[in-house]
Amino acid sequence: MMYMGTPRDYEFYVATRVMLRSLAKLKVDADLVVIASDDVPIRWAQTLKNDDGVKVVTVKNLRNPYENQGNFNTRFKLTMNKLYAWSLVEYERVIMIDSDNLFLQRTDELFQCGQFCAVFINPCIFHTGLFVLQPSMEVFKDMLHELDIGRSNPDGADQGFLASYFPELLDRPMFHPPANGSKVDGSYRLPLGYQMDASYFYLKLRWSIPCGPNSVITFPSAPWFKPWYWWAWPVLPLGLQWHEQRRKTIGYGSELPVLVIQSAMYLAIMIVTRLARPSLSKLCYNRRPEKSVAILHAMLKMGAVWSIVAAYTVPFVLIPRTVHPLLGWSLYLLGSSSLAFIVINAFLLPPLPVLTPWIGILASLFVMACPWYSDGVVRALSVCAYACFFAPFLWASLTKIMASLRLIIERETFFPRLGEVTQTPEFSKLY
Repeated sequence: MMYMGTPRDYEFYVATRVMLRSLAKLKVDADLVVIASDDVPIRWAQTLKNDDGVKVVTVKNLRNPYENQGNFNTRFKLTMNKLYAWSLVEYERVIMIDSDNLFLQRTDELFQCGQFCAVFINPCIFHTGLFVLQPSMEVFKDMLHELDIGRSNPDGADQGFLASYFPELLDRPMFHPPANGSKVDGSYRLPLGYQMDASYFYLKLRWSIPCGPNSVITFPSAPWFKPWYWWAWPVLPLGLQWHEQRRKTIGYGSELPVLVIQSAMYLAIMIVTRLARPSLSKLCYNRRPEKSVAILHAMLKMGAVWSIVAAYTVPFVLIPRTVHPLLGWSLYLLGSSSLAFIVINAFLLPPLPVLTPWIGILASLFVMACPWYSDGVVRALSVCAYACFFAPFLWASLTKIMASLRLIIERETFFPRLGEVTQTPEFSKLY
């Protein structure tokens, strides 16, 4: 399912393409269908059809009657479009999947399941990131009726609505595909191996799910830590596995030109900043007589601190969000170092204190990506220990920067004002 209206529309479009391409590489014996709202860009729909071999079903957005309830999250406003899966009556069975799934192997046996089957990754509530259904216009119309009358919905999204609509699923038996390939009737719970929550992996840094085939990984994490974001790895180790799927399917051709342009821009900044250092010094330290030293010192400190913050945040924002983590982090380190050189040269600061956060970020990546941890607990403790170890160095660097700025203010009388004649050597010697 694809719909528009969130800041992450393009990222989910990329994720959908990667998942569908990975299914095609697995040679699944089924049609690949995207239920797309009518406001999805035409070029996206055409790419899905022509490049990915996907059938696109265009639908109108279903109104969400729960958007005014207190706990409603606006990013779920259009998730009721998922109910259109029941209208695909040309198919005998449909497996409805979210784009934040990663298929490790074929799951064609799920088409043998009954009228509704889903996985309980929560002990009491099944997850709607993957479920099997038998299309039925009668069921679809009844669901629309339940939306109109405001059926109870705990979260206001498709998850809460479907859990309310199929409350009996918790008491249903576990699905085991018949060996003869026949289909079963009724509702069944699917084994956990068909919808492995990524958080289970982070505890032991390996999969240990004996219930069903370990075939599908789901990432029901915070929105900004989905696996396709370059910064998600190595914070969440499975992100690299998702990007390996992307590398084998659609690749990174759409982002590479932006990466090349930004890399060239950052290298040019480093060169120009170094060559223009004397001019920058005059611009930054030309004091006017009507300003007191105290005010100037405060302004200088504020300007320097905010410049350092900008040096470490601006590159993060400019990098395309769905690039490979190794490319993303490399470009971030290059960009932040180049902007840090501007701060160093403009404010005449010692390089090491300004670059201390850069060194800390680089070292933290190595700590998080280290492959020799025995389990996730040891990894988490190691990251915490590193943070405690590095914090004093970060504080010392900030103190050193403030001391350098104060020293520059005290020596500021030696900097010539723009448009004024430099003081005579005799006056300088007398001073």
